[in-house]
Amino acid sequence: MNHHAVDGTVLVTGGAGFIGSHTVRSLRDAGRDVVVLDSLELGRREAVIDAPLVVGDIHDRDLVTATCNEHGVTQLVHFAAYKAVGESMDSPAKYWRNNVAGTVDLVEACMASGVNHVVFSSSCSVNGTPDVVPVTEDAPIRPESVYAESKAMVERILYWYGHTSDLRSVSLRYFNAAGASFDGRIGEDWTYSQNLVPLAMKALLLDDRRLKVFGNDYDTPDGTCIRDYIHVADLADAHVRALDYLGRGGDTVAINVGTGVGSSVLDVVNATAEVAGQPVPYDIAPRRAGDPVTTFADPTLALEALGWRAQYGLREIVDTAYAWHLSQVDAGR
Repeated sequence: MNHHAVDGTVLVTGGAGFIGSHTVRSLRDAGRDVVVLDSLELGRREAVIDAPLVVGDIHDRDLVTATCNEHGVTQLVHFAAYKAVGESMDSPAKYWRNNVAGTVDLVEACMASGVNHVVFSSSCSVNGTPDVVPVTEDAPIRPESVYAESKAMVERILYWYGHTSDLRSVSLRYFNAAGASFDGRIGEDWTYSQNLVPLAMKALLLDDRRLKVFGNDYDTPDGTCIRDYIHVADLADAHVRALDYLGRGGDTVAINVGTGVGSSVLDVVNATAEVAGQPVPYDIAPRRAGDPVTTFADPTLALEALGWRAQYGLREIVDTAYAWHLSQVDAGR
């Protein structure tokens, strides 16, 4: 039985990626019809499982229009973006074209097909290094990379669409997504990942790897940076709830999605060692430019607006990630 305020199909761009594929499963578990649009440049076909997959680009307006019309799309969840901070500084045009201009092309094509609800994959990095933690939604927008600026720009673009058209949107500002599905079917491809949890797993499971811990002289309890790690299953659930919020007539809004709990780099390393029953080999490296010392979310608005709160913590993140990466290594991937 479908209890959602909006019928019709959800178009999920980037649905073959890490967070996208988990969200596709959550939407299907919630009884929604889904169609995925993904270039498969960084996504994996098998991660979509049995949802319909259209291979193509968000810039391709004819393809987006045809997909919306053919599948009866009524709502959009937009993940498709490049997300490597370092690369964004070396190749900024790639990020402006894809993340910003590509989103405009996508949204215009969707609106022309009658789609007026967008849930956008934003990032807590729009706030840069926050003055105050926990971080609330009214913290200053101060991106410290081209990647973060591209997310902030799309938030502004969606805000103005809300004034110039019928489009309403929820920008979900994720903190650090991690973990894998509880049944072990899908997880994070570590091939290109710069994220701490898969890098810690790599150091643990591959003989020739050591984890780099960037800086152990910060003003934190153990000297390493503190972040808010959120289980990808919780994050997927927030997207389902955000679509329902728009379906109920909710206004355009940006919402932090985090646990409200900060964990240090060494907390993650130690939790990983505990789950695996062996230490994670690591070296202390110099601090990285642009790394905030401490950031974690104030998740109050997510609870008030979406009825959402994180169900899982660092232990479930590390448990599911370890099981997933172990299965991939055993399968020779």
